[in-house]
Amino acid sequence: MLEKLMPKSDEFFDDFDAQCAVTVEGAKMLHALLSDYRDVATRVQALKDAEHKGDEVTHRAFNRLHQQFITPFDRAQIHSLLGRIDDVLDLTNAAAARLHYYEIQSSLPDATELARLLVLSAEKVREVVAALRLIKQPQQILAGCKEIKKLETQADEALRAGMGRLFKSGVDPLTVIKWKEIYDLIETATDKCLSVANIIEGVVLEHS
Repeated sequence: MLEKLMPKSDEFFDDFDAQCAVTVEGAKMLHALLSDYRDVATRVQALKDAEHKGDEVTHRAFNRLHQQFITPFDRAQIHSLLGRIDDVLDLTNAAAARLHYYEIQSSLPDATELARLLVLSAEKVREVVAALRLIKQPQQILAGCKEIKKLETQADEALRAGMGRLFKSGVDPLTVIKWKEIYDLIETATDKCLSVANIIEGVVLEHS
């Protein structure tokens, strides 16, 4: 049913794909930084540049949404989907920026694990968003959304465990506050991946 409603233009899907590609890139950059903690200022700036690239894609897509009469699916769903994907990259960039601004001297394993789960979530988001272009296998898309939910649950657990270790580590309270904020930002990025999955589920269930 959805295929019959599709406009001939694939521009919206091109925008989604471009958004997801730069989001995966940003998540991988954060994970790489936390895994091999050096050249922090340079690598944080590179992630900031990627975030700006993502903003440009999002801005172009929002303009298209306001100008194009025919859309692949509901305008509100497109708007929400664009916004939530953008949020993932914004939060990833925010976490990286704090590593620099707070003068964090070394990484922590729990931060690296949260970033790893974010990479997996962003990659799965890219997969299910791409599958919207040809919605011939709704069950495959819904299965991907379920995987995103599992990853978000793992991130929740990693956050709780990481915070527990942080509070018991004996480091000074200011350092605890800094890391808590960074942990929260990364985990919230995985929450936004879940939001993307929820939107996609709605699109699939309405139109498949």
